[in-house]
Amino acid sequence: MSVYVSLLHYPVYNKERRVVTTSLTTLDIHDIARSSRTYGIKGYYIVQPIENHLWLANKLLSFWQGGHGREYNPKRWEALKLVKAVPYFENVVSDIEKIEGKKPKVVVTTAKKYENAVSFGQMRELINKEDSPYVICFGTGWGLTEDFVKRADYILEPICGPTDYNHLSVRSAASIILDRLLGLR
Repeated sequence: MSVYVSLLHYPVYNKERRVVTTSLTTLDIHDIARSSRTYGIKGYYIVQPIENHLWLANKLLSFWQGGHGREYNPKRWEALKLVKAVPYFENVVSDIEKIEGKKPKVVVTTAKKYENAVSFGQMRELINKEDSPYVICFGTGWGLTEDFVKRADYILEPICGPTDYNHLSVRSAASIILDRLLGLR
């Protein structure tokens, strides 16, 4: 099983549905890394094209991956060693292709319902059955752009609760989705 995760800060929407780049949130880096390590993810990519934000992500990662943070909290290091910060999603695809020898299948997550979405059960089956690497993409802000979603190989069904409120933090959504796709049954 070769599953990767990508957290995209671009291309995403803001609340006015304008295409923007969102700000880096260090909690997202830490918490999604911990979920990724728990569920056996091979790599976690932060996609952030703003140079100063990319610098900040790499500064944080250098502390935890090789600096004092590794000694201070080895459990946190174990999760954060999975993380790479890159400017664009094309860098993610290229890096995974170098590692795996083939392009990953792109799976997008969204809070919106799509007719051609696959269920968590179907995706789980594909991941366990096929000999392909997968990259599960999470969007920040108000979600991944329609153009990005349409170019994906798979659109995953949304997480739905018993209410009409549907605005989970990306950290929470990532944990729920990774458990549904990769958790023990």
